[in-house]
Amino acid sequence: MDTRWKPSVTVAAVIERDGRFLLVEEHTAEGLRLNNPAGHLDPGEGPLEGVVRETLEETTHAFTPTALVGVYLSRFQRPSRAGLPDEDITYLRFAYSGELGEAQPGRALDTGIVRTLWMTPDEIRANAARLRSPLVLRCMEDHLAGQRYPLSLVFTDPSVAPLVR
Repeated sequence: MDTRWKPSVTVAAVIERDGRFLLVEEHTAEGLRLNNPAGHLDPGEGPLEGVVRETLEETTHAFTPTALVGVYLSRFQRPSRAGLPDEDITYLRFAYSGELGEAQPGRALDTGIVRTLWMTPDEIRANAARLRSPLVLRCMEDHLAGQRYPLSLVFTDPSVAPLVR
């Protein structure tokens, strides 16, 4: 039986305030890494809902997307280690810019997130080896270049939402 290849869909928030970008420091198999507030799209949600949810989970702050920065495809490969199989994952990332709201009282950072931090573009470039993905830098550079697309560019059909009974 043939298996159809499917990329892993992720969403990311590119949040700039006063010349600094909001990143999260998180535990990964490669150690502590820096990333945009980002994560996998959950079943039953579109990219907009996903980026709002992931930003809240990873920063404890509300997020209002205002534009699509871009859609990105990247590949991650990790050789087998300690009895674990090798990994070869292709990611399809939807990156959104927008406004960061207030922290939500009583919320804790998601499991694996150590802290949030604001970094300048030069600090992010200088820490390229610590970035979880090369897309962190690419999304920032596209944002700085003024790349913005209307939110309506990505349409999520209502059939994606789970059935309500």
